[in-house]
Amino acid sequence: MRLYKIRKSKIDKKGLYANRNIKKGTKIIEYKGKIITRKYAEESSKFDNNKAIYLFNLNKKYDLDGDFKYNTARLINHSCNPNCEVTGSGLKVWVHAIKDIKKDDELSYDYGFSYDKDYKQFPCKCGEKNCVGFIVREGSRWRIKKSNIK
Repeated sequence: MRLYKIRKSKIDKKGLYANRNIKKGTKIIEYKGKIITRKYAEESSKFDNNKAIYLFNLNKKYDLDGDFKYNTARLINHSCNPNCEVTGSGLKVWVHAIKDIKKDDELSYDYGFSYDKDYKQFPCKCGEKNCVGFIVREGSRWRIKKSNIK
């Protein structure tokens, strides 16, 4: 049985929800996609901020393009009070629980967009008490942009 299920989300149109109780530290789902060069990501119009972008910066040379239907992890929404975190190992990216998650809770992580000139294009819809209003975090390593999705 999968640890997650797809349902309508309060944050965005769709989201992933815990299919059963999940313990802190549990690896939940792999963020899948195509390995592309950072140069390609910077030059391609596919990764324009006016479109939905599912892009993880893996290292100085490579990114992971997760804009594929088989990448179910792309449905995990941003929250300023997340219950998951994303970690990378080599060219693989995993989502795992950073706290105990109850069955039927929505899975979320902090997308961590950087404060740049475009940060106001990405308002946060998480509804948490500690919401900063935008999907940003200083010193971000990951770059997932899910604006205008679904």
